[in-house]
Amino acid sequence: MGVKQLFDLTGKVAIITGGSRGLGLQMAEALGEMGAKLAITARKTDELAEAKSHLEKLGVEVLTVTNDLSKFDQIPGLVTKVLEHYGRIDILVNNAGATWGAPAEDYPFDAWMKVINLNVNGMFFLTQEVGKRAFIPQKSGKVIVTASIAGLRGNPPDMQTIAYNTSKGADVNFVRTLAAEWGRYNINVNAICPGFFPSKMASGIMEKLGDRIIAGTALGRVGGDEDLKGTVVLLASEAGRHITGQALAVDGGSMTF
Repeated sequence: MGVKQLFDLTGKVAIITGGSRGLGLQMAEALGEMGAKLAITARKTDELAEAKSHLEKLGVEVLTVTNDLSKFDQIPGLVTKVLEHYGRIDILVNNAGATWGAPAEDYPFDAWMKVINLNVNGMFFLTQEVGKRAFIPQKSGKVIVTASIAGLRGNPPDMQTIAYNTSKGADVNFVRTLAAEWGRYNINVNAICPGFFPSKMASGIMEKLGDRIIAGTALGRVGGDEDLKGTVVLLASEAGRHITGQALAVDGGSMTF
């Protein structure tokens, strides 16, 4: 198989959670450009409609499903809609996430549960559902989790996101563990660990610490609109078929915290 064929996703079906904007939309663009049919999910119907219009202008086939992954009872219905529409699922990009800033000693209970429920619990239950109903029966699949460099290290003292960091550390160990369990089904499970990218979620941090973050990055910049595209295509395609259980940092060479 030639290299171009290894990266080709023609005919594959990919679910991208949190796919209506930011990193999720960037990864959706990449998978669609390589030929994948997409199912993008998010909580806001209007943002999904905008993303669908944008992707269709690029020639990508898109199904949108309004869904809140923190409401676990909605997950089977999401998978059913995708299977009924496309007939199969080949790639699952667990990208939806939340964060909350507060000192650890005063961290609100509701905030902790919000972050953990979406970033860990919802991610697991969706992966479990797709695994049982699609990947394991067809003996193939690619699970990709958007973790973070926050799951690999600590923070500077003035960045107080303990629930987010804890959840992303859990995501990193999740892919290691699930890769070992599901390898026998020819399922690859990996995490992408982005550094700082301009996004709605990261806007407050960038305003407060942007100069410090850039100064502590080997390449001297934050992530851009195309910096996750190659990584997600690698992990979603046959080019990455011998990569599993890995957490790949895409952070410009972050040298601090």
